[in-house]
Amino acid sequence: MCDCINENWAKSSPLHVAAYTLWRMDWIHPFVDGNGRTSRAVSYLVLCVRLGYVLPGTQTIPEQISRNKDPYYRALEAADQANAAGKIDLTEMEKVLESLLAAQLVSVIDAAKSKG
Repeated sequence: MCDCINENWAKSSPLHVAAYTLWRMDWIHPFVDGNGRTSRAVSYLVLCVRLGYVLPGTQTIPEQISRNKDPYYRALEAADQANAAGKIDLTEMEKVLESLLAAQLVSVIDAAKSKG
């Protein structure tokens, strides 16, 4: 996992690297408990580091996933199916992360427009 991330760090988009991290950590399942929370936190950290800054906004990507796991689970299943066919296809996971990132950033706009 780490070798693949390092090899693709600069040549893949930040969303792709974060999606790969999220999928692969869940796939490896290194802990008895807390694998999902850990993979979501590490993926978010990877996204921030790859972008070069801490993402603004409330309702962070990991928080949003924890509130509605269904799209995340479907994206994991899609990546697992592609892997079983000998491919790495994280398209669905990237779409989920992109949507959640957009929602996180909208909270910044909402705060900027708020009077209170």
